[in-house]
Amino acid sequence: MLKLGILDQSIVHYGKTAKDALDETIASVKLAEKLGYSRFWVSEHHNSTFIAGSAPEILIARLASETKNIRIGSGGIMLPNHSALKVAENFRLLESLFPGRIDLGIGRAPGSDRITASILNPSNTFSEESYLRQLDQLQHFFHDRAETPYGPLLAVPQSKTIPEQWILSSSGGSASIAAKFGLGLAVAKFINGFAGPDIVDRYRSQFIPSEHLKEPKALLSVSVICADTEEKAKEMRKYVDYIFVQFEKGKLSDFGSPEEIAGYQFSPAELERIRQNSGRIISGTKEQVKHLLMKQAKDFGVDEIVVTAMAHNSKARLRSFELLSEAFSLREIPQ
Repeated sequence: MLKLGILDQSIVHYGKTAKDALDETIASVKLAEKLGYSRFWVSEHHNSTFIAGSAPEILIARLASETKNIRIGSGGIMLPNHSALKVAENFRLLESLFPGRIDLGIGRAPGSDRITASILNPSNTFSEESYLRQLDQLQHFFHDRAETPYGPLLAVPQSKTIPEQWILSSSGGSASIAAKFGLGLAVAKFINGFAGPDIVDRYRSQFIPSEHLKEPKALLSVSVICADTEEKAKEMRKYVDYIFVQFEKGKLSDFGSPEEIAGYQFSPAELERIRQNSGRIISGTKEQVKHLLMKQAKDFGVDEIVVTAMAHNSKARLRSFELLSEAFSLREIPQ
C-alpha cells in the first residue's frame, strides 16, 4: 500500500491574513490525522507575504500538540540559515515533548533570496563544503559526540530518541549527500519537475548504513490537485501554474484575486514555462490522480508520497486531501 503524507506551506489566500493561513495549517493537520495520512510537514520560507510558514520548529510544536499519532516535521529546515547546534536543540526538544513523532527534513536552499538568507545567517557562505560541515556537526550533536578544545558540547535537552532525518533533494548531488550520511531521501519533484528515478537509484547505490538507517529509505514529494470534476481540476491547475510563473519572475507576493487569475491570459513565453513546469504537478479527478501517483511511485521505487496542494481557497485545498484519502482508501482514524 502506498502511504501518503502532506507538505503544508501555510499559504496566505487572497484577502486573508497570516493568522488565517496558520489556522488553516492547524485545521489541515487535524484533517490529515483523521483521514489517515502518515506524516505532515511544514516548510520554511522568508521575505514573502504569500507564505506564513517562516519557523517550522515553532509551528511543529503547535501541530504536534493538536494531534496524537501522525508524524510531524519540517519539509524542511533550511540548514544554512541556522546554526547546527540550534537546530539540534530545537529538534531534541521537540522529540522530548513528542517522542517518536518528529521528523527533521533538511534542505540547503535559502527558502528565499540570497540577500535574505545572508541576513538570516551572516556566516552563510552558500558553499557545499559549509553545508556538509553543518550536517556532520548535526550528527555529532544528536549523538553527544561534539567536542571543543575546552571539553564536550551538548545539545540539550537530552533525549532517548532522535528525530527521523531526511535530506530534501531535487538533484543527484543532494541524493549523494543523503547516502553518505545514511539519512532518508525526500525527492522534491514539486520543485524540479525533471527530477527522475535516477536520483533514487544514485542514493540507493551509494547508501552507507548509519546509526539512523540500516537500509536506504526514500519518498517522493509532488504538487497534487485533486477535484471532484476534471473541469474543477483544470481551474485549480491554472491558479498553480500562474503562481509558479510569478515565482520564476521573482514576484513572491500580491498576485491578485482568484477571479483576476482565472481571467489571465498567458503569453507564449509563459505557456512555455508552464510546459516546462508540468512535471511538478499532478492534477485531475481522484481516479486520474491515483493512477498517476501509483505510476510515479512505481517508477521511483518508493512506497510513500508526500503531497503539497496549493489552491485559491481553503475549501478546495482541503477537499483535495479528502479526495486523495478516498482514492487510496486511507484508514480513517476516529476522533
